[in-house]
Amino acid sequence: MIARRIRSLLAVFTLAAMASTPRVAAAQELGDRLPKIDLPGLSTYAPAPHTSPLATAGLGRITLAAQLIQDGADVTRGLVWRIFETEPGADGKLRLVASAQGGTQSFDLTPGQYLVHASYGRAGATKRISVGNDAKREAFVLDAGGLKLDAENSGGARIPSDKLRFSIYEAEEKPGGERALILPDVSPKTVIRLNAGVYHVVSTYGNVNAVIRSDIKVEAGKLTEATVEHRAAEMTMKLVRQAGGEAIADTSWSVQTNSGDPVRESVGAYASMVLAEGDYTIVAKNRDHIYQRDFTVEAGHNAEVEVIADESTPTAVEGAD
Repeated sequence: MIARRIRSLLAVFTLAAMASTPRVAAAQELGDRLPKIDLPGLSTYAPAPHTSPLATAGLGRITLAAQLIQDGADVTRGLVWRIFETEPGADGKLRLVASAQGGTQSFDLTPGQYLVHASYGRAGATKRISVGNDAKREAFVLDAGGLKLDAENSGGARIPSDKLRFSIYEAEEKPGGERALILPDVSPKTVIRLNAGVYHVVSTYGNVNAVIRSDIKVEAGKLTEATVEHRAAEMTMKLVRQAGGEAIADTSWSVQTNSGDPVRESVGAYASMVLAEGDYTIVAKNRDHIYQRDFTVEAGHNAEVEVIADESTPTAVEGAD
């Protein structure tokens, strides 16, 4: 009787153990062709999973790390990891399996092959990895550096940061002379992470025609600091009845180059704008009269331009601009 009970208990334990044994997923047979990655826009990132040994049974642990240059130190922050299946779904996109942000990250995944994209600011690298039952580590070399931009006016005069912006383009021109925009509206002294290479940078002082273009090289593992020089000045125009008088309200302004090309138009008692150095003509229209004056912009010399409202000036032609 006791022997039969012992055999029954052993049978129960054996069945329970068999029922609880995890199934190991077989590795997926994949071809060598690397499909094009269509990265989805992510608003949030799932943290690297932290699960118990029981929950990770049958999974393989992969640790991902990245360096800016070969044999460099691991990047400890600012990375975004995205792990994709290797075959597109019905919508033609690769399914996102896991993601995380920070520095080095570990993931527990079903054994198989995956595509991993590591992004570091505007720099990034993609790599095909294989996950097995044993823990392993994959290192990504980003070949990336930093770029910090600033500008000054002629003679080293400081430019207010709220009047200065940069746009970063690819250096190579496309057919038609256009370049691909990488990042617009960059504030001065902001560090931008980019893959190593040459970039075309456009610096805009104000919002009219004070524009400087330059090609800047970013080196891997280094922070490149570049300061461009503008040759411009901030000009304030006003229409007055006599020199030093009060500005006349409801005035329409038109600034033209000395060849007659329009530069900027505005309406108000004052017209303030940053202009590149050179010769200009300012045209002021108030009620039925048009007044104008030629003036010169000298780099680094902000100035006020007064247009005298001479009542003897002929009235404006109806319908004229």
